[in-house]
Amino acid sequence: MSESGQPELFAPDALAAWEASGFGQVYAVHAQVIYYLALRMLGDPTQAEDATHDVFLKAWRKYDEFRGEAAVRTWLYRIAINHCRNLLQSWNSRTMISNADEAVWERSASPADSPLRVLETKELGQRIQLTLDRLPPEYRELLLLVADEQLSYQEVAELTAQTADAIRGKLHRARRAFAATFAQTA
Repeated sequence: MSESGQPELFAPDALAAWEASGFGQVYAVHAQVIYYLALRMLGDPTQAEDATHDVFLKAWRKYDEFRGEAAVRTWLYRIAINHCRNLLQSWNSRTMISNADEAVWERSASPADSPLRVLETKELGQRIQLTLDRLPPEYRELLLLVADEQLSYQEVAELTAQTADAIRGKLHRARRAFAATFAQTA
């Protein structure tokens, strides 16, 4: 067990940890963050849910090829990013209208929040997603991995096959583009 009380899935022998923890445990620990990443990349809760299941199905089928050179979480992110990129490039995503469920933004409110606070949170979530949707895919991806998933520059560099310095520079430009685009959505 790690300090946070979570099962230790990031041991040096990651494949052994994967097998010892069982697929169900890996899914339980990582499904929510993979779903959130897919939701932010795809912008549609239904597509994100499907993508999450596809990611774990691919991981299950390929777990014997997992070399343990990276953490299980990093490996799953790589699969998720590639899968979401493929979906975004597919014919369906270029020609289909998003049917994003309004309820996805309402789920973030706590029961104690006032109706005004719930509305503000919903509107902010929609504005953030609209801004992310308007950014180039690479910028959106970098922002999600560093800001939302809180990965280090080195982890993002490994996921995207770039150097940490390149990530720093691109992330700086991505943050500036996000701020400018966010200001336009007001």
